[in-house]
Amino acid sequence: MGAVGGVPCWVSLMTPDQRAAEEFYGPVLSWTFVTSDTGPDRRIATVAGQPVAGINQLAPGAGPEAERWTVYFQVEDAGVVAERIAERGATVAVGPLRAGGGRAVIAADRWGAPFGLWQGDGPASWWVGSGPAPAWLQLHTSDAFAAAVFYGEIFDWMADPSHGVTYEEQYDEIVVRVDGAPVAGLRGGALEAPPDPAIRARWEPYFRVPDLDAALSAAEREGGTVATPPRAGPLGRTATLRDPKGASFCLLSA
Repeated sequence: MGAVGGVPCWVSLMTPDQRAAEEFYGPVLSWTFVTSDTGPDRRIATVAGQPVAGINQLAPGAGPEAERWTVYFQVEDAGVVAERIAERGATVAVGPLRAGGGRAVIAADRWGAPFGLWQGDGPASWWVGSGPAPAWLQLHTSDAFAAAVFYGEIFDWMADPSHGVTYEEQYDEIVVRVDGAPVAGLRGGALEAPPDPAIRARWEPYFRVPDLDAALSAAEREGGTVATPPRAGPLGRTATLRDPKGASFCLLSA
């Protein structure tokens, strides 16, 4: 499945304080951390030896809006997809540039939600909804239908029926499926540049936890905040949190 273009292949936290991030996410999600082979400023969160997410150090001087979780999509040619992004009025902020054994791009869609491209091999065991990888990915945007068209065009999601990636309206959002398995949702209602980061356009990862209430207590104890209290939904019981630096993410009860 990883060979299919435009499939989510990784998530990474950009943070101004790597050590503080590890001290927060470790107790909340039972993560341990190892140094990436791409450099000491890049760390990898693991569970039982399996990679979960990246924890990357921001460059000095980065503003508070740079603290965020970023979803990366697998592509065959980062340069080609970067051109498609720019042609559609979106922003290519960084790259394509060499990173480890591949090429990376950091971009923002037309509504301001940052995302990444990765050309190269990724962790073989990493798959949305499987193991310790995120259980779900959510895009908050001002126009879910237009966003579906944007991502569908840059990644050629619908160009080939055998491609394996489809999207359809379900409940009150657009659901993205890979080989029939739901991996992401695109939901409207976000604003492009509001003062409150909770309503900005953004991608959020959902991490599964065995005890949601215990994880929320741990998050508050470690300096995080519960932005949206636990609620029942199509995925199960979920809550939205912000880490001590303000990055938004979600937890999902196992």
